Amino acid sequence: MRQLLLDLPADKPQTLASFVTGANAEVKQLLQRIEQNQADSLDERTVYLWGEAGSGKSHLLQALAALPQARLIDSASATSAFDYDPAVRCYLLDDVERLSDDNQIAAFALFNQVRERGGNLVASGNAAPAKLAVREDLRTRFGWGLIYQVHGLSDDEKIAALTQAAQTRGLPLNDGVLPYLLTHFARDMRSLSAMLDALDAYSLETKRPITLPLLRELLQRND
Repeated sequence: MRQLLLDLPADKPQTLASFVTGANAEVKQLLQRIEQNQADSLDERTVYLWGEAGSGKSHLLQALAALPQARLIDSASATSAFDYDPAVRCYLLDDVERLSDDNQIAAFALFNQVRERGGNLVASGNAAPAKLAVREDLRTRFGWGLIYQVHGLSDDEKIAALTQAAQTRGLPLNDGVLPYLLTHFARDMRSLSAMLDALDAYSLETKRPITLPLLRELLQRND
C-alpha cells in the first residue's frame, strides 16, 4: 500500500500569511505587529491564546518561531529553556496546560522578566486562563496581558480556503470532493491541506481527474 500522506511534506513551514483567518482577524493583526517588532506596550508584551485542538494555536506560534531571536518552548522542553535572555525578543510557550510543576515555576519567572525587562511572550493553552489547569500564580499571570480565543474555521470557511488553495495551484476539483473530505477525514486545516497535496499527487500518478471516486480510493489506500 502506498503511504502517500506520509510521504508528502505535511510539516511545511507555518507562516502568518498561510493562516486562514476566519474569525481571528484581531489576533492575527496583533501577531503581525509582534512579527514586525512593533508590539512593545506593556499589555502587548504578554499574549495568551486559547482554543480547542485544531483551531490553529500551534500554527500561529510556529509561524512566530521563524522570527530571528525567537524561542519556541513546548511542554517537553528543559527548564533551562525558560531562562530569560535579553537577546531573545519573542518567547513562545505552546500547550501550557501540559507543563510540569518545575516548568510552571520557570514559566512564571519568565513571564515576570518579560514584563519587567522587555520582549514578547506568546503562550497557548486549551482553556481560558480562569479555567487553565496550572498553578494559581501562573494562571493569574496569563490573565494579565492580552487574551484571545482562537476560533476554529467553520466547514464553509474550510471549503472556501481549500477551494482557493486549489484554484491558486490550478487544481480542478469536482463537486462533492471537499464536502466528502470534511466528513470522512481529519478536520484540521493542516491535515486537510496535506490531503489536498496527496490528491494532487495521486491524480498525476493515475492520470485521472480529482473526483469523488478518486478521493474515496485514496482514502481507502491510506486506511
